[in-house]
Amino acid sequence: MLSADNISGTDICRSSEWSIFWLFANPFRRVAMKIRAVQKRLQVFLHLLLVAGLTAAGVPSALAAAGDTAHQQTLMHDGLVRSYLLRVPTATGSGSEKLPLVLVLHGGGGNAANAESMSGFTALATREKFIVVYPDGSGRMRDRLLTWNAGHCCGYAMQNRIDDVGFIQMLLDRLIRDFPVDPQRIYVTGISNGGMMAHRLGSELPQRIAAIAPVVAAVFGDEKLPSSPVSALMINGMLDRSVPYQGGPPGGRFSGSWNGTPVKPAIAQAEFWGKINRCDEQPVREERGSLQHWRYRCPSGQAVELYLLTDTGHTWPGGRSGRRGADDPGSTLDATAVIWEFFRKHRQAGIQSP
Repeated sequence: MLSADNISGTDICRSSEWSIFWLFANPFRRVAMKIRAVQKRLQVFLHLLLVAGLTAAGVPSALAAAGDTAHQQTLMHDGLVRSYLLRVPTATGSGSEKLPLVLVLHGGGGNAANAESMSGFTALATREKFIVVYPDGSGRMRDRLLTWNAGHCCGYAMQNRIDDVGFIQMLLDRLIRDFPVDPQRIYVTGISNGGMMAHRLGSELPQRIAAIAPVVAAVFGDEKLPSSPVSALMINGMLDRSVPYQGGPPGGRFSGSWNGTPVKPAIAQAEFWGKINRCDEQPVREERGSLQHWRYRCPSGQAVELYLLTDTGHTWPGGRSGRRGADDPGSTLDATAVIWEFFRKHRQAGIQSP
């Protein structure tokens, strides 16, 4: 769902109408907009040249070894310039040490910076020594109101059938090539539309992903069956009006960004991944205050868990709000810490680390 920007569909339409009015009412404005468009294309072109030159010179690996912590980078995929924010911890141990990689996918209407702020994964990555990357979805604007094509949701990416799975595949290839990434320890989490995309990546790239952790997301019931197990942890708020935990049609401010397919109840996520991981049908259920924890008994090396928060809505629990007026993240659960603790226990068994 569109969850990270305080803009409604009506606001976007009104904004577009005013933009069109000013565009045709003011010829000087048209000229200025054309100049800005040319400048933006030139910046993208120069940036691509710079990235290509640095990569050819082996600079990314050198930067990682030196402890560089921030990269805003781009790559070309399917004719589109795609961007991502990369955080690499300072080097530890020998230069051959391989590090885990966590992908954090923003919600619909958000961007990489928004995902970083909401989740707080960068601070944890610095302490725990893993690489974290915040990819950007796509949209009419390059840096805001971005979405992921999770099948039945959301917005621009869904409507234009953007190949986000292919983009993530290419991104993984680049990061493994240029940075000390352990291919056995690649994990994906995301919020809302980003969480739905995490489900899709787990389903379509099981040979590359060791575990997923969708937050306030859902499945639709027609997901592709992965060819191999992927451990999964889900977190849902029972006060969520945008992605209702009991299932049904989408709600909230951005219900129009879906294609109309209702979501399955939150428990359906755990049932789907429980079956894929050959777990027992009946989970063990614990309840502690406002927290319900469902844990499935699975074969060694696999795990499926679901957290339901009775006092939490459409938000990243324990993190920061994505916008003013958004649901309170609360303190019932530190989603980032719980997700990392889950991830660190799992490896992709089908891949051997170099």
